[in-house]
Amino acid sequence: MKTETQSKTPSDFRDRTRSLSDNASHAQISETVPAENPASSKHLTSLLRDFLTGKSGHASRIIAILAAAGIAAHLFLRFAPFGARSLADLPLYLALFMGGLPLLLSLGIKLWDGEFGSDFLAAISIVTAILLHEYLVASIVVLMLSGGSALEEFATKRASRVLDALARRMPSISHKKSADGLTDVKVADIKVGDRLVVLPHEICPVDGTVTEGQGSMNEAYLTGEPFEVEKAPGATVLSGALNGEALLIICAQRLATDSRYARIMRVMEETQQRRPKLRRLGDILGAWYTPLAVGIAVLAWLLSGHVDRFLAVLVIATPCPLLIAIPVAVIGAISLSARRGIIIKNPAVLEQLDTCRTFIFDKTGTLTYGKPTLPRIVCAPGFQENPVLAAAASLERYSKHPLASAILEAAQLRGCALSPATRVSESPGEGMRGTTNGHEVLITGRNKISAVSGPSCILPPVEPGLECLVFLDGVFAALFGFEDSPRANSRVFVSHLSPHHQVTKVILVSGDREPEVRSLAEKIGISVAYAAKSPEEKVALVRAETVLAKTVFVGDGINDAPAMQAATVGVAFGQETDITAEAADAVILERSLEKVDELMHIGRRMRKIALQSAVGGMILSIAGMMLGAYGVLPPIGGAIAQEVIDLLAVLNAVRVAAPFGALRDF
Repeated sequence: MKTETQSKTPSDFRDRTRSLSDNASHAQISETVPAENPASSKHLTSLLRDFLTGKSGHASRIIAILAAAGIAAHLFLRFAPFGARSLADLPLYLALFMGGLPLLLSLGIKLWDGEFGSDFLAAISIVTAILLHEYLVASIVVLMLSGGSALEEFATKRASRVLDALARRMPSISHKKSADGLTDVKVADIKVGDRLVVLPHEICPVDGTVTEGQGSMNEAYLTGEPFEVEKAPGATVLSGALNGEALLIICAQRLATDSRYARIMRVMEETQQRRPKLRRLGDILGAWYTPLAVGIAVLAWLLSGHVDRFLAVLVIATPCPLLIAIPVAVIGAISLSARRGIIIKNPAVLEQLDTCRTFIFDKTGTLTYGKPTLPRIVCAPGFQENPVLAAAASLERYSKHPLASAILEAAQLRGCALSPATRVSESPGEGMRGTTNGHEVLITGRNKISAVSGPSCILPPVEPGLECLVFLDGVFAALFGFEDSPRANSRVFVSHLSPHHQVTKVILVSGDREPEVRSLAEKIGISVAYAAKSPEEKVALVRAETVLAKTVFVGDGINDAPAMQAATVGVAFGQETDITAEAADAVILERSLEKVDELMHIGRRMRKIALQSAVGGMILSIAGMMLGAYGVLPPIGGAIAQEVIDLLAVLNAVRVAAPFGALRDF
């Protein structure tokens, strides 16, 4: 626990820490992102290549604008009263050259790579229309295709840079202590055996051992342990842990590249590279729709001998319900989620959530509250719970230790009256002393009782969870046992997953100790539980489960980020760190399991309505294909009919965002 003097940290320490963090962020960015001259010929060539192949982030939007402008200019010149009809096709030529050519190149590259998607129909339609001099039809198809792609880009755009977020969190500068004083050195230059100063509220740069100072560090996001960990000489410290209010001097035990935080970064990078690409709903439906449409078009041409029927069938078969209606449904789901306090970072997961059959939960802060409670008080003979609790709480109200709040809350719930306290002192790693109501009170740990004066005592056996001992006038009075309580609705939520969401397996995985994890699993009804798992082991477990069935991983710590990337769907619970949020596919801002259920229902609604729009649109398109095959619909009529079908599919897709129907079922 911390002394009063240590809580009053000098402001220059705080200011210096902030400036160092800022400098670290800028240094990391400048080191990881090399500067490039945007005016260089190499850069311009790269931009041109990306645009021509459709890889530019704005390519689809620009092509859609060009196609729309070309069609509008064509119609204006064609029907203008000043005799400009001879120039009417010129805007279409430009639109097809500037917009159609990049699209065809992009589709050609996909076809060369073996990606046979539903947009292949659009490519055939464009080429056939140009060969038949149906430039307006070709331009309309370009507009439909690029417009759908632009919507898709808008829906799937995410600014997530997980590794950048990890790098920005770590300082690039550390403070080396030597005979000459304190000097700032790069973290990369730290050697094993160097003595380093970790300032208050600063992030530990490398793994090491405390040599001087006493305080605490928050390792929750690295280890999964729910509480701050006391640090005294001889204690180990982990890179990435957040220091408390006491200055610590550590001896580096590992290089920066070998430390715990660096290993998490490497696991994250490897997981990102190995993460399989989710197969989108449009691609799944297009896999059978595209060959069917091409077959009907070829058959109509062969039987009739008219190539214009081939074009008419392909134009009306252009899969805009897949290219437009599905992205519109996704955008509606993203909007609905945002109104419910859920941020969708990877829209593809909305199509996957309802098909996931394995749920994997982190323990601390996800299925538990992530804060200590005091459910167990074991008194020595001759002592009663409430008086001992009142004495301890009378001192703890002057402490900032994480367990102090649990003691005070327990005293308040029991109605214990607190007394004034005097001579209060709190030495980190040693405990808290003071006098209240005429008694000398000591609150300390089991491993510190040798320093307690007075007769020897027999302590209760060690049980799972954190504990502290209370001595009154030098005599052991009580043991306080703390635990991280499960959320009130954890058991109900877990039990409803199988009957309501067809989940066949629920797993609890944590970095906590075996007894605590097993105890929680039994309380909330989870039969499969894994304890003391490192980030690397979590990733291996998630990968193994994902091979068997699609998985959802729900967690909240930095140590959960790689596992989120390895799962089919990663859900971040809360927003304490940008790293976890960046790694996740969806971020639930409010720590509530009801919100997890809402996310699942939004995904189910989106998938259902998207399928309605896509399949319904394709059925109408097949009916139109038959009319085109019989010569009832010419190519331009087919293009107009396809636009009507698109409108109906889109109108149905926007229902996703409508605030109707229940979004939870427990």
